[in-house]
Amino acid sequence: MAERNTLEKLDFAALSPEQQEKLRQFKVKTRIANEKYLRSHPEVEMLLSDFLRDVFLKKPTDIREFAADHFSDPGLPKKIHAQMNIHNK
Repeated sequence: MAERNTLEKLDFAALSPEQQEKLRQFKVKTRIANEKYLRSHPEVEMLLSDFLRDVFLKKPTDIREFAADHFSDPGLPKKIHAQMNIHNK
């Protein structure tokens, strides 16, 4: 939590106008790149949907352990592939 308080105290006005513009351009380019990646990899959405569905249904007490177990499941790629095949029909 100390990190959060530190971030809240940052002085964003310390950036010069040129630095602010470069930062803005970087953010726009990053968002565009992320959007292109997600559109070309629909399995990411399926993977996240599957995880969130399991979280809401199982309501784990330790979300980190649950996530680690979920994403390290050796059968996960086959499960997602099967869901993608069903979704694409």
